[in-house]
Amino acid sequence: MCQYSSTDGFATDWHLVHLGSRATGGAGLIIQEATAVTAQGRISYADLGIWKDDHIGKLKQIVAFLQLHGAKAGIQLAHAGRKASCEVPWKGGHQIPAGDQNNWQTVSPAALPFRETDEIPIALDKAGIAQLTADFVSAVKRAKAIGYDLIEIHAAHGYLFHQFYSPLSNNRNDEYGGSFENRVRLLLEVTEAVKHEWGDDKPLFVRISATDWSEGGWTIEDSVKLATLLKDRGVDLIDTSSGGNIRTAKIPLAPGYQVEFAAAVKKGARILTGAVGLITSPQQAEEILQNNQADLILFARESLRNPNFALSAAIELNEDVKWPLQYERAKPVTKKL
Repeated sequence: MCQYSSTDGFATDWHLVHLGSRATGGAGLIIQEATAVTAQGRISYADLGIWKDDHIGKLKQIVAFLQLHGAKAGIQLAHAGRKASCEVPWKGGHQIPAGDQNNWQTVSPAALPFRETDEIPIALDKAGIAQLTADFVSAVKRAKAIGYDLIEIHAAHGYLFHQFYSPLSNNRNDEYGGSFENRVRLLLEVTEAVKHEWGDDKPLFVRISATDWSEGGWTIEDSVKLATLLKDRGVDLIDTSSGGNIRTAKIPLAPGYQVEFAAAVKKGARILTGAVGLITSPQQAEEILQNNQADLILFARESLRNPNFALSAAIELNEDVKWPLQYERAKPVTKKL
């Protein structure tokens, strides 16, 4: 969950306390918010970044704290594409107009804006695509130096990779557009480069949008095919979300509304999946796991609401709870049934 609390991509004490409290709250894995591999790839001017070595120091402190308190630390590497150069959410979240000091030129597979009123993005040329791959590899090198336990490539929610693989945002007529094989090419190439640099010792996740929720767009069948190709390239788990690429899409929000996509990808591609989307209770999460619909549950907004969600969940499910020593005298009295 983006915190929009950075200047020039630098992590701050806010990030240390925000992420650190989830570690002391019992989370097994904490995936850091979308972290831009280049300044141009930020959603907003207040996003976290990992595009220069100067970013390493504070992130290293944060990761060490998470690991000290029993959590695995992950980082989500991202490029927002045409959805970049935006204002922070509490100031409207709109794309900042040209001429403003916080505006920059966005890029995408095609000169198609997300909103009609947005600045028209520049279609990435071959040199830009090559640079993008190099930027991801450089980010992975920094992630290794920092000590992360996991990398997730963010290819969902209408950001750059999703813009490439969806036919509704990619009208190119070269090897990166047109057919399914061409539209997924960039994500596969970057994934291969990331995997080569990251190695086999630690997990690699990819987050995708399983459907565009729009006629003529990306479908769950496409997602199964893509997940199979990603598995062949060494990806360990597909974090299965949806939507975000088409502003007018009608999404039927309901508790667990995206779990069916995680289940379909898991079954169709025979790969581990993570389930997300209005999963708010321990019982709901446990049922998804027991029904073999997904292998991992990722909590976002519920974790924002309750930094101790993992500890609370363990109590509700009558599991052993290991509180931080500093909080031991305040832990609730529980009795297993």
